[in-house]
Order: sequence, then C-alpha cells, then structure tokens
Amino acid sequence: MHKRSLGRTGLQVTEIGYGAWGISGVQWIGAQDDESLGALRRYLDLGGNFIDTALAYGEGHSEKLVGQVAREREGVIVATKIPPKNRQWPARPQTTADEAFPGDYVIECTERSLSNLGMDGVDVQQFHVWNDSWLGQGDWQDAVAQLKRDGKIKHFGISINDHQPENAIRAVEEGVAETVQVIYNVFDQSPQDRLLDACRANGVGVIVRVALDEGGLTGTITPGTTFPEDDWRNNYFGGDRKVELQSHLRAIEEDLGITANQLPETALRFVLSHPAVSTVIVGMRSVRNVERNAALADGRGLPAEQVARLYGHRWDRNWYNPAD
Repeated sequence: MHKRSLGRTGLQVTEIGYGAWGISGVQWIGAQDDESLGALRRYLDLGGNFIDTALAYGEGHSEKLVGQVAREREGVIVATKIPPKNRQWPARPQTTADEAFPGDYVIECTERSLSNLGMDGVDVQQFHVWNDSWLGQGDWQDAVAQLKRDGKIKHFGISINDHQPENAIRAVEEGVAETVQVIYNVFDQSPQDRLLDACRANGVGVIVRVALDEGGLTGTITPGTTFPEDDWRNNYFGGDRKVELQSHLRAIEEDLGITANQLPETALRFVLSHPAVSTVIVGMRSVRNVERNAALADGRGLPAEQVARLYGHRWDRNWYNPAD
C-alpha cells in the first residue's frame, strides 16, 4: 500500500487508513468482535499501517480491539481522540477550553486510552472537537506538552467539528496542530476553500474522514434501505434524505460514465487526488471491505478531467442535524 507523509510528524502513513468507529459495538450496530478483529488483521496483512480510534467509541471498546491487534505487529501507527468533557459534539461556539479540555482531564483521558490500548504511548492524540477560540485559553497546551515530555503521546492533532473546516485555520497557521482530521468528500468540498492549502503550506497532516458520506457515496443506500433500531444512521438518513440522495448519485454516474458499483472507488480516489491529503480513514468491518478499499492505496488518484467534473457535484448540507 502506497504511503504519504503525515505532515511534519515524520510518520509515513498508508493512503487508506482504518477508521475504528464502526467496530465499537454502539451507534454503528451490527459489529461482531471476531469479524472486526479479522478485518483489522487483514488490513495490516495487506500493508496498512494507520488506525484511528477514540476513547468515546464504545467507551473504550474500539481502543481495546485496536490495541489487541496493534500489539501483535511492528510499525502500526495508532491515533486516538479525547472526548470533550462536556460531551458536546460538535463543540458549541460559546464553549470554553476549560469546559471542554481542562489540562488534568486531557492527561486522565490519555492515560485511560493507553490502558485500553495496552500501550505505553500513542502516535497521535487528538481532541475530538475543536474551536479556534481555544488558542491561548486554559491549560490544555501545557497538558499536551507534558504528555509529550512523558512519552505518552508523540504528536498532537485536532478533529474538526462537522462541516467547519474554517474553524481550524488558526490552529494550523499557528503551529498548534500537527494533524487535522476533517470531513472531505465529493459532496462536502469545503476543505478545498482554505483549509487544505493552509495545511500544505504549514506542513500539517490531513486525515480525511467521511470520504464516503457515512455510506451515502457507496451506492448501496436506496430509498428502501433500513438500519437497526439504535443505529445512528436512522437520523443521518432520516426523513426524505435517502430519496433526495438518489438524484445526486445518478448525476455523478451520468457525468462520469460510471455505474453505482464504481461510486465508492471514485469517491475515495477523488479525496486522494488532493496533494494535501495524507490518509483517508474508512470504516471497514469485514475482510471483504478491507480488501476492496486497500486495493485503492496504489498511489493513483483520479484523472484530472474526472476531478474537475466532480467539482460540479458539491452539495453543501449538514445531515448530522436532525431531519425535518
């Protein structure tokens, strides 16, 4: 699998990363631990080396599975995330740094994550939400520095609030974040406006999430698709959204001359076509999905003509908000 630099961290990460939210056992309903462990191991067998998890994913269950597999191999790069203390996703504009990430809490959560992972240190620790207003507020930066001195984290990054790429420009330009995790896909192209160029100019690694629009760009979600009762996708694709999605997918297929089966590859290669992107984390709960996606980490994006056509399919909306 082809590797790229994760900004100025010195880490070389595979273009396709493993997103471990879906194996947490909650929110994404249906994960079985044996299948999840098999998928993780197959990802590493195929040369993948970057796994992204979080303390909040199943309250540590995802981290435990990731740690179990990562400890079996050499060279696995693990990133995790600290949930906001006030448990608000995304961060509210009025929330202060002390409300979300007081220093002692940052250290406490990191130690809990390390315990779950069964590791002495983690490669990348991230805040699970972010506000640029927190720069210069509170004592979280002292806590991050202490964790680095103690060898408990190597690098620090931020996971940007849903659809708010502008809300991390200062953190990037002031050198506070070594990595940013951001939603970027064929529909949500807003990171192209400023963030991606800023990251490239300042040597900040870009971890792309939701490249497949939570499944919307896989081509497998139809008006008749149903999800388990407690699955959070009932909200994301609530109301008439599954119907609304179809015309946008058909427009992409017609414009590029592709079939629905080619949508996932096209969507992932679109994201990987941007030079600022370091890796794309994809949720992969089955060996079959791992094998299909890992094959795309071949150093090739999309032809420039197709990328240009996909620019015309930008669709600004926020489906994390409840459907009407």
